[in-house]
Amino acid sequence: MKPLQLVSIFLGGLLFGFGLAFSGMTQPEIVLSFLQLRDLGLLLVLGMATGITLITYQLVKKSIKKPLVSKSFSPYPSIIRKDAIIGAVIFGIGWGISGLCPGSALASIGIGNMPILIGIGGMFLGAYVQGAYFSKKTS
Repeated sequence: MKPLQLVSIFLGGLLFGFGLAFSGMTQPEIVLSFLQLRDLGLLLVLGMATGITLITYQLVKKSIKKPLVSKSFSPYPSIIRKDAIIGAVIFGIGWGISGLCPGSALASIGIGNMPILIGIGGMFLGAYVQGAYFSKKTS
């Protein structure tokens, strides 16, 4: 990878983490309150993020000829498979129980929430088990 690509990826991740921390998504209590429909403040965050991303994608695609981290702009083909649906359900259950998703969990470390490391360990364990399961299934 070129240095400019690495810098753009780093800055994108930093901005994403800052946005998660600033919006309160790094605090599981706020996320769980949102998921229980008691505090819909994160709905505004989601709406704003979606709107800004939609506008940015349209403007960037028209203003530069080639993306920084890829050879060209191209749509990502998405195929809905049974395994993806099962994974989404497991992800949603884990998110609902813990109030954590991988992005917000990692950003939580940045704000000093060290007990979150237990949840991150669980995510890595789950990813390992899933990888081991599917590598045996496809062999």
